Amino acid sequence: MNKLTLLAVSLTLSAMAVAQGYEGSLEFKMETNKDTTTNIYYVKGDHVKLDQIGRKSGKVEGSFVFDLASNQVKYVNPVRKIWGEHKSEVAPIIKGTCVVTKGTNTKVIQGQKCAEYTVKNVDENTQITYWITSAKFDFFIPLVKLWNRKDKQSIYFNQIKDLPKGSMPMMSEEKTLADMKSVSKLEVSKLGKGAVDASKLAIPADYNKFEQK
Repeated sequence: MNKLTLLAVSLTLSAMAVAQGYEGSLEFKMETNKDTTTNIYYVKGDHVKLDQIGRKSGKVEGSFVFDLASNQVKYVNPVRKIWGEHKSEVAPIIKGTCVVTKGTNTKVIQGQKCAEYTVKNVDENTQITYWITSAKFDFFIPLVKLWNRKDKQSIYFNQIKDLPKGSMPMMSEEKTLADMKSVSKLEVSKLGKGAVDASKLAIPADYNKFEQK
C-alpha cells in the first residue's frame, strides 16, 4: 500500500469518525449547597440514555431515554419496572435579559479544550460560567432543547447562540451576582469513549408501560 493510498484511507476514516460523532458514556456530577447528584449518559447515534444514580444507594433510581431523531423522550422507573412517555414542559420564562459573553480564557477538562462563556442576568441575580468544548458531542444541544428542563443551568445554556456543532459544557458554575456565592456546579467527572451496546439504551422487555387514566 503506497503513501497516497494510506493517506486516502486515513482521510476516509477521519471523515467517518466526524460523521459518527461521539459514542460512549459520560458521568456528570452536580453539586449544590445541599446535595451532590450523579447522572450517567450513554450515547449511541441518535439515542441517549440518562441514568440518575442514587446518592445513598449508588444504584440507578430513574432513567430517561431520548430518541433525537423522532424527538421522543421516555422515562423509566426501575423500582416499579414501568416506563412511560415523557411530555415536554412548557417553555421556561426568563425575567429580564440574559447577556452572553465569550471570554478569552481556556481550560482543559477530561482532555477536552474548553472555551469560557458567561451568561448574566441582573433581574434574576444570576451568573453562570460555562466551559464549553466543541468536540464531537453532537447529541448534547439537541438533547437539552428536547428535554426542555427548567433549571437555570439548562435555560441559560440555551441562550448561547451560534455554538459550533458538537459543543457541550464540560463544566458550569452558577453564582448569585449580588455576592458571587456558588449556587450549583456541574462537571463531567468521567468520559468513557467506546462502543455502547444497543441493549444498554433499550427499555427492558419485562417493564410495563404506564398509562395515565
